[in-house]
Amino acid sequence: MPRNYIARRIAKEFKDGMYVNLGIGIPTESANYIPEGTRVFLQTENGGLMFGPKPKRGESNPDIANAGAEPITMLPGGAVFDVATSFAMIRGGHIDMTVVGALEVDETGNIASWKIPGKLLTGMGGAMDLLYGCKRVIVAMTHTDKHGNPKIRKKCTLPLTAAGVVDMIITDKAVFRVAEDGLYLEELAPGVTAAEIEQLTEGTILNIIEWEHIEIT
Repeated sequence: MPRNYIARRIAKEFKDGMYVNLGIGIPTESANYIPEGTRVFLQTENGGLMFGPKPKRGESNPDIANAGAEPITMLPGGAVFDVATSFAMIRGGHIDMTVVGALEVDETGNIASWKIPGKLLTGMGGAMDLLYGCKRVIVAMTHTDKHGNPKIRKKCTLPLTAAGVVDMIITDKAVFRVAEDGLYLEELAPGVTAAEIEQLTEGTILNIIEWEHIEIT
């Protein structure tokens, strides 16, 4: 499934000793695939640090959940705290990386992640703080929307959550590095061709010579 594939690829970005915030949706599933031998401190914006894989059925604690209200497993030494403390960590620059979902990303690293046309929403929540407060930003999403339209745009069409902050984009089809001069395609998912990526990506891809297929174990 695309979601599991993306989650596994996210986990390959976890490095020993990192403090990582996982956003709602696909990013939270990467907690199930932390590489063996890697100690990563996962943080949730609603006030939790050092959680692990999703608990098995019947083993969850209804009082311990991530920002998406999904049950989480607290690891030994983990902690829960108030939202003010959580955002002090984020705004203070203490989180090494955040992984978030998005509705659109563009070739300059802009991200739109909160306003869905035709739906009433309360706002963008803590996304703006995460995108500007964390040292590295990874966007994890499907490559196209449910209608097959590209989600990697030349320019975002939806209201922005943050401008010029995205460092990497991980989709079910490819991995991109976002540099100052634009998008660089770094990996392809198995069975995906460069021609397919060019067709399904509205943003300009700067390197068109070499690609590497992703190997997920």
